Amino acid sequence: MARLHQQPLCVASSLLVPLATLATPPWLGIGGVPPAWAVIWLLPWALVDGPVSGALSGLAVGLVMDGMHLSGSSQIPALVLLGWWWGRLGRRAQPIQRSLNLGLLAWLGSMLLGLTVLAPLLMRSGWPLDPLLRSWGWHTLWCQALITALLAPMLASVQLLIWRRRVPS
Repeated sequence: MARLHQQPLCVASSLLVPLATLATPPWLGIGGVPPAWAVIWLLPWALVDGPVSGALSGLAVGLVMDGMHLSGSSQIPALVLLGWWWGRLGRRAQPIQRSLNLGLLAWLGSMLLGLTVLAPLLMRSGWPLDPLLRSWGWHTLWCQALITALLAPMLASVQLLIWRRRVPS
């Protein structure tokens, strides 16, 4: 059996990230902020397929997500770093089996992703920081991290189980 990146069905699952981002129903978010679907998809992918595939998958998903938003800030650095880090965790540490561990990793990933998107916006606004931008940015960061951490144990654990069965030990 081949690795995940060599299986067309698994690679095609990455197309669900932009689709889920665009089609997230309002009731699935917190305060109008949807979960970080890229983090929820990338976490089990990198844990199963390793650091190189995780980083390349983070780059690919980041390019698609940046193309959808066309803002001055980019998700690519955070997704590449997360894919590499989670891939190393999957290779070097004991297999992650507890759902709460997935929730914590997704929360950390969503916080890093939110900070990389928020930092350039805050730097561009100058000093003193605009209070409206500051409150909007932190609201988005915390809400997205919370809903991602709550959904990751359910969704990422199912992906992890499916993808571990497709890859030999």
